[in-house]
Amino acid sequence: MISVYGVHGSPFVRKVFIALDIKGIPYEVVPQMPFSGDKDYLAINPLGKIPALINDGLTLSDSKVICRYLESAYPEPALYPGDPAARARADWLEELCGGAVAEMAAGIFFQRFMRPRAFKQEPDEELIAKIINDRLPPMLDHLEGHSSGGGWLFGDFTMADLSVASPFINASYAGYEVDSSRWPGLAALIAEVRAHPAVAAVLVKEAKALGMP
Repeated sequence: MISVYGVHGSPFVRKVFIALDIKGIPYEVVPQMPFSGDKDYLAINPLGKIPALINDGLTLSDSKVICRYLESAYPEPALYPGDPAARARADWLEELCGGAVAEMAAGIFFQRFMRPRAFKQEPDEELIAKIINDRLPPMLDHLEGHSSGGGWLFGDFTMADLSVASPFINASYAGYEVDSSRWPGLAALIAEVRAHPAVAAVLVKEAKALGMP
């Protein structure tokens, strides 16, 4: 059976759980916090990041690598566009939202969710304001251009849709929502992703893991 190392609440682990669920692939979850210094886990991923996946002797790390492996090994139902140009655009959105956008959303999440709960510290609202007012808007403008047509980005639900929405799901745990009056297409896409049955099921587990109602 496939083993996935990680925890509920990580936007990167979330992608792998949802890909496996949609494809109907059984798996077990091995709880693993990122950057824990666990020597056994560092032997699996020396970067200490999550998720990692082990399947019949194959060990993989990084959610993009894992999801693309799952797409190749278990091609139905498809979670990436088949057209080369569309696939390239989907890859770009996954890269952008798994990198710069995820970093900004993680900053909001850490300051407003983790610092008060885990460290009993006040959030740095000056830093949060800089992220929300200065750093995020150009990214949101770009993503709005991709999502302004309404519906799924490439006709059917793909990892691109999940990749775009996932950082904002985490930011929403810290009280941040994309302004639907300024970025209506993106806000609608995020809501549609959250309502997808496979996504909604994982989010229920996340809420429990994070101690949220």
